[in-house]
Amino acid sequence: MRGIWFGLGGLNGLIAVAAGAFGAHALKTRIAAEYLAIFETASRYQMYHALALLGVAAQSEFQSRRVLNAAAWCMIMGILLFSGSLYGLALTQGALRWLGPVTPIGGALLMTSWLMIFVGALRPSRGLDEKTFDHPKS
Repeated sequence: MRGIWFGLGGLNGLIAVAAGAFGAHALKTRIAAEYLAIFETASRYQMYHALALLGVAAQSEFQSRRVLNAAAWCMIMGILLFSGSLYGLALTQGALRWLGPVTPIGGALLMTSWLMIFVGALRPSRGLDEKTFDHPKS
């Protein structure tokens, strides 16, 4: 799954940068300032968690993959629900009111992912030891 997390981290980083540029340039004069701020929050949190996914992918080499995979899945779902609902609210200027209650669910998933990363750090690491570098004698 490590490659998937690197890939999804990169993809989410790309989307966050594109969304930020879109908000700063195309939306600046088209939506109310309050909705532009909501859009910027969505983009910022998506970028934070894109970077965190890259960290999870890198750390999965040394820590419990089960915990880190669960953290990454929570992060992906959290990005979709948190940032996705905020993008939707901003772009429709609040017309999709049903998205409002989705945002805290996404936020809870993001917080859960950070808790799992913390828990994973408390577990014994799978670090490299001297046996890793032993080679059979010829």
